[in-house]
Order: sequence, then C-alpha cells, then structure tokens
Amino acid sequence: MLVILSGVAGAGKDTIKKELIKRMENVISLPSYTSRPIRNGDVEGETYNFVSKEKFEEMIKNGEFYEYDIHHNNYYGTSRKLLNEKIKSGKIIVKDIDVNGTEHLQDLLKADTKVITIFLRVPKEELEKRLKERIDQLSPAEIRLRLSRFEYEESKINLYDYVIKNNNLEKTVNIVMAIIENELKLLK
Repeated sequence: MLVILSGVAGAGKDTIKKELIKRMENVISLPSYTSRPIRNGDVEGETYNFVSKEKFEEMIKNGEFYEYDIHHNNYYGTSRKLLNEKIKSGKIIVKDIDVNGTEHLQDLLKADTKVITIFLRVPKEELEKRLKERIDQLSPAEIRLRLSRFEYEESKINLYDYVIKNNNLEKTVNIVMAIIENELKLLK
C-alpha cells in the first residue's frame, strides 16, 4: 500500500511521515529524488536522494521516474526502481508529494497498488508563520515562492481520499494512523 501525503510547503508532510514511521510497524518512507541543494538536517537517502540538475535531466531521459516536476526552481521525482522495490517488500510506503505527482501516481498505480491519498490543510496565515520559523531558514523570496502555490494546491483537494486540517500534530498523526489501519482492514 502507498500512502501519499500532500499539502503546500510547510503543511507538515515530512513531520507526519516521520511520526508514522516511528509509531507504526511495517511503515517505510520513499524519498524523492531532487536537484535542490542539501539543507541543514537533510539526510541523503532519507530526506531525499540528492542529484545534480544534469543528473536529474539524464534520469528523465532514461525514463527512470514515474513522475517528476519542478518546484521552487528544483526538480523532484519518484523513482520507478525504488518504488517498485518497496512495493514488492510488502511494506506500507509513505510518500510526501505535491498535487501533480499525486494525480500522476494514482493514475499509473491504481490497477496494481492500493493508493491512499491524504491532503494536509493549513490556513495561509499559519503556513506563512511556519515557513518563517523553519529550521532551514528560508529567505523572504523562498517564502513568497512557496506561498504563491497555496491556492493552486488547495484547488486540487478533490483529488484526495482524505483531507485533514493539520493544526495539532498529535491529533493529525492519530487520524492518519487510523486511516492507514482502516484501509489495511479493507484489503483483507
């Protein structure tokens, strides 16, 4: 089963994913590939798989991605090889991805893989506050760039199986865990 977490930058996708991995058995992450620079706190192969822009473009030409997109002037993509390996492992895969990638993965995988989609909502004012307080200290230009996608991302909510207002970490993690457990029961 693939669990996709989406929402605008700063919605808490990565935090929720880390909590799910800590609290649930059989849950693993599927880090995207990206051409963005490594930031403080990033771990190669865990946060993302970091490659140069040139390498990413070579991987595109070689058909190595299920989906890819450009966000905030950097490439992000889902590796065919890594996703297929993790699906075969029988684990519950949690992936944080944007709305375009979600739509694409759903279309590609729905015949073979159970895909659960969850959109994390955060009010725009709260989002701006979170972006300003991030550990990796975004520049004002980066914050504006991320906020500029807010309406677009929110306009895609109807693509998702579940929409959760993420204003309380513990509550949100518990809701997502309950969703995963209920969806697993439906598979049996």
